[in-house]
Amino acid sequence: EYVDDIYLTALKITPELKDYTVRFDLAISKPEEDVEVRFAISFNGTLVQSASVWANQKENSLTVQLTSNKLHHQVVAWSPDFPNLYDVEIFVYKNGVLLDKVGSYFGLRDYRVKEGKILLNEVPFYARLLLDQGYWADSSLTAPNEEALIKDIELSKQMGFNGVRKHQKTEDERFFYYADIMGFTVWCEMPSNHWFADVATKEITREWMDIVTQYYNHPSLVTWVVFNESWGIRNIYRNQAQSNLATALYYLTKSIDTMRPVISNDGWVHAKSDILTLHHYEQDANKLLSYYESLEKQVKGTRQNPQLLPFAEGYSYEGQPIVFSEFGGAAYVSDCEEKGNWGYGNSVKNDDEFLERFRSLINAIHKMDINGYCYTQLSDVEQEVNGLLDAQHNPKVSVEKIAKCNKS
Repeated sequence: EYVDDIYLTALKITPELKDYTVRFDLAISKPEEDVEVRFAISFNGTLVQSASVWANQKENSLTVQLTSNKLHHQVVAWSPDFPNLYDVEIFVYKNGVLLDKVGSYFGLRDYRVKEGKILLNEVPFYARLLLDQGYWADSSLTAPNEEALIKDIELSKQMGFNGVRKHQKTEDERFFYYADIMGFTVWCEMPSNHWFADVATKEITREWMDIVTQYYNHPSLVTWVVFNESWGIRNIYRNQAQSNLATALYYLTKSIDTMRPVISNDGWVHAKSDILTLHHYEQDANKLLSYYESLEKQVKGTRQNPQLLPFAEGYSYEGQPIVFSEFGGAAYVSDCEEKGNWGYGNSVKNDDEFLERFRSLINAIHKMDINGYCYTQLSDVEQEVNGLLDAQHNPKVSVEKIAKCNKS
């Protein structure tokens, strides 16, 4: 694509629901005194507000009020039920001559943790997530087409889920685009390195900062996950260098993004984290509930292995909201008959057994005083045949019956 010597190189969009404003932080290839950047904000095709800023520095910022006595626009927020989006056009002028034009959008929404709760637009939000590895049998980690991305979101919503935890993959931005416009929350997770080393620390830091910067503007992205289950930081429980890395990346993320919660090590042995997340694949619902039925059990851990306790040494529970971010994982006996295929626990024989397993586990989670869950998993992935969808992303059981269990 041809561009002039002067063009928009970066745009960070920060909406503020509490005062109905949006802040634009922008960069220009060649800032000069007579370079002006104009913004036109619209909703459903109607102009809401326009504003401009002189781009005479490498980095420039502008805050726009979305409502005033002169405006008749009723400000609307973004949520999974009402994915309202504002369109914005950005024009770059030099001495009155248009040199560059860019289109974007934003959602006015506030997602944060407060007093042990997850709040979306100041209202308690219960996360009903699916673990999603973003895998397709015929095309691996690349979706075969955009329709496949749309289908996954549609089926997930039909099954009663309001989001996914993208697992060990930074997904194609087109997925986030469709999540934005369709109303679907996403936890964004860094793919893990294998071993802890200085060179890995440098690369993780560089790549993670690039990810946070690139995906920042998506309203559907509600949580950052830096590490998963101590992968790449296997001795985090007692190794201060490893817990320091997890905490450092927590704060580095916060230096760019103050809007979203950050999880340093999902599942167990957390360093500094905004959410306490738990993983457990017990298939007996009564046993699962007995392990985590009280806050005391949830924050102290129930396993004998100290590497799987909720917090690393030097860290403890600080009132964070709790999410059961991996559980379930049941598979059919027929799916496991091929050598190497597996699910968690004893496999089920038919749809009725599967639905009873799913229902009982979901009911156990519902009885815990927590802020949500993430069921493993959306679709079969290679030898992991524990998806609600098969390898071709078709439902194994009735989506309506899954949804009924989710909302019971």
